[in-house]
This record gives sequence, C-alpha cells and structure tokens, in this order.
Amino acid sequence: MNRIHGKMIKPYKGPFDGVGKVTSSLREAIQRADLKDGMTISFHHHFREGDYIINTVMDQIAELGIKNLTIIPSSLGKVHEPLIGHIESGVVREIHTSGLRGKLAEFVSDGKLGTPLIIRSHGGRARAIEAGEVKIDVAFLAAPRSDKMGNASGNGKYTQCGSLGYAIVDAKYADTVILITDDLCDYPNIKPSITQDLVDSVVVLDSIGDPNGIASGATRFTKNPKELKIAEYAANTIMSLPLYKTGFSFQTGSGGSSLAVTRYLKENMKLNDIKASFALGGITQPMVELLEEGFVGCLYDVQSFDLTSTASIAKNENHIEISASQYANPSNKGCMASMLDFVILSALEIDTDFNVNVMTGSDGVIMGASGGHCDTAASAKVTIVVAPLYRGRLATVVEKVTSVITPGNTVDIFVTERGIAVNPRRKDLLEILEKTTLPLVTMDDLLEKVDRLVGKPVPIEFEERIVAKIEYRDGSIIDTIRQRKNTL
Repeated sequence: MNRIHGKMIKPYKGPFDGVGKVTSSLREAIQRADLKDGMTISFHHHFREGDYIINTVMDQIAELGIKNLTIIPSSLGKVHEPLIGHIESGVVREIHTSGLRGKLAEFVSDGKLGTPLIIRSHGGRARAIEAGEVKIDVAFLAAPRSDKMGNASGNGKYTQCGSLGYAIVDAKYADTVILITDDLCDYPNIKPSITQDLVDSVVVLDSIGDPNGIASGATRFTKNPKELKIAEYAANTIMSLPLYKTGFSFQTGSGGSSLAVTRYLKENMKLNDIKASFALGGITQPMVELLEEGFVGCLYDVQSFDLTSTASIAKNENHIEISASQYANPSNKGCMASMLDFVILSALEIDTDFNVNVMTGSDGVIMGASGGHCDTAASAKVTIVVAPLYRGRLATVVEKVTSVITPGNTVDIFVTERGIAVNPRRKDLLEILEKTTLPLVTMDDLLEKVDRLVGKPVPIEFEERIVAKIEYRDGSIIDTIRQRKNTL
C-alpha cells in the first residue's frame, strides 16, 4: 500500500482503462466499497435543507443489513429526521457533526442516541480527520456535476452548491470515496473541486437535492430596526479601529445583522476609497458585490450560501474555493482564518465572561451548529459578536451560557442594540473606542438591563446523563450537554 494525504491507499480494483467508474447503482457502489458493521462513513452539508443523499444512502445501507455505523457529516439539518429510525434500528450507533436541528436534535437531546454526540467545529473536524483521530472508511460525497472518472464540481445542470469545501477533506482522507451526482457530463469535467485520483466509484441518481433547499434566490438585507442598529454599531466599531484601512480582511456571516454590516462597510469603503484584501468563509451575495465592484481583492469560499455566490465561484477568477482545512484547521501550516483582521459572529447566548453559545436553546435542546465560530474567534485579530439583548422574552445576555462553544478569552467585542461591550482583556481596543461617540457599556450593565426587561431566566433542569460532548478546535473537550429533564 502507498500513503497519500496521510491515508493508506488500497490498490484500485475498479475499471480503469478509459471505461470510467460509473456503477450500475448506489447499492453496487456500497458493496464494492466493502462497507461492514462498525465502520465510519461521512457526508458533507453543502446541500443544507435540500439534501437527499444522507437519507438515500442510509436507507440503502439499512436494506443491506449493515449495523453499528459511526456517521460524521460536516453538519445535519431538519431534513435528516429519518436518521432517527436508523438509530432506533441499530444501523447508526454514533454521530459526529458540527450542527444538529429539528426532531433529530430533540431526539438526541432526550438521550435517545446510545453514545454522546460529538460536536466539532469546521476547523476541528478537518484537524481530527487529517490527524487520524477520525478514520473515514467510506465517504459519500454528493456533487452537482461529475464526469465518469469522478472529477466533480459544485455547479451542475440540475443543482448548484458552489463550493465543495467541506467535501474536499473527506475526499482526500477517506479510504473509499463514492461520488454521487445527477449530472454526468462529458469527460473531462474542467476545473473540478474533487479530482478523479481521489474517487473510487461514481453513482448517478435522478436527483441529489432540492435546489430550493440548497440555496435561496437573492440574499435580502434585514429590515428589522433592531438588527440594523446592531449592524450600524458593529460597522462603526470596525471603522473606528486602526486595522480598518486598505488591505484589511474580514468575515461576516449570513444572518440579518451580519449582512447589514457588509452593506455599511461598503458605503464607507466607497466614500473613503478603502479596499479589502480578502473576505473569507461562507460567501454571500453582498460579498460577491464587493468583489465585482472592486472593493475586495478576492473571496475565499468554503461554503456558498446563495445563488449569487454559487454562480460567482464559477465565473469570477478571484472567487476561490478552499477546503475546510485551508479555512480553519488550527494544526495545518497556515489556515486562512489566521489571516483575518475582523470577524463578525452571532450568538444564541453570551455571558458576562464573553463565553458564547450557538448550540443549545433556552430549553436546553440542541438547535444550532458550532460551525467555524470558535475557529474564527480564536484566529481573527478582532472578534465581534453581534446579537440583540433579548429575543421575544428570552435574554441573550446571561450570567452563564448553557453551552460553551466559543470561550470568552477569544471574544473581543459584543455589540447589541443597547450598547457595545469590550472584553476587559482588550484594553487596547477599549482605549481607542473610548475616544469615539459609540455607546460603550459593560457586560454587567447589559445583564442588569435585560434582567429588568425580561426578568431573570429560570435555570434549565438537566439529568446527569451526557448526550453530547463539545470539542474545541484543538480536540479538547470544552463543555458537555446533558439530557434535558422531562418536566411533564
């Protein structure tokens, strides 16, 4: 055997003399992969709530009678509820993922998964795979377009997802790679995200995903006055700091406030002739507009969030696809996140020590994703978390977060509609912002305000049983999630 990308490469036994690697069925591909009880399989989440592949593959595996599998998708959504049946029947024994939502998340939160869920950040997942802490036996990777040899890309005739950044690590390190597409194109598929030397089998299905769930049409800015106020404060905070100058770099998310931050920055960049060197992460329409109008030099894309960004990655030379490892793996020779000046992140909860929860709701149920939150918070020179002081009657600022995803020592500034709190450890930032007219407050001030407005939250009751372990990006366990207590 030879070693490539850190994995032992078995001699390829499939057709190789120009015939191609297309199998007659998904079942044949699984059988050719020699999938057995107790193995580990992986998937990616670029199709988001439009994904058909995880459920289709797991149904076929169940029909073959294979049991006790560990699955390590880069993230899971509401669409993956059918996994509950596969857990109950013994097909799935263990799950490692970045995110979990819907009824499957409730199922896990109620302690019905036999072993604790392992939650990893995007960078942490890439690190664990490359380090050999997680060994993928078979990767099932959906691609909107592929040729007969497995050269695959993210824009096809029927589906488009743009970047395949999360799938690239799996393709490089899995023992066997099964590429699944609904658009088999002529050989060769030009500029593939995944290349033929990494692929064992190609499966062609009638459909691999719902385009409406994969990407929205056009990203729209929020019209919510509260979110716009937060975005304005966050943008003004950035523009008040010395790092904000031609050549700066940044990452913003896809939420309402984050998208609005990009808009406010663009207005100021145009007014003051400031150009960013690069933008990073999940790419959205506003970032593409910055690229095409000359306000940012290039986009590094690990996940395309909308139709504008999926189209851009195919046509714009400076819209560059990167793998999850290139994006945020803390153990490689230099991930892109380490070059960030600013990152804008969201929060379900943030406490007075600046610890952030983006994983569990006010009832203790898993409902979110670790994503690249802790990766970029630790890497960027200035990490800014944006969130309203409260949502409905639920406080965002709390004394202690339910689950720690991002530790407070990596968060620099918290921006809410009621003011801007600077982490006391960043005295350098505080000294600069104190000279502005921005409304500075402390986290204790914000906690006092929210307690007056919505009252102190009733502590969540948990059982002793651990239902999930939260890994930090370096592989250490930063927190655990216990089974929610049934109060009925």
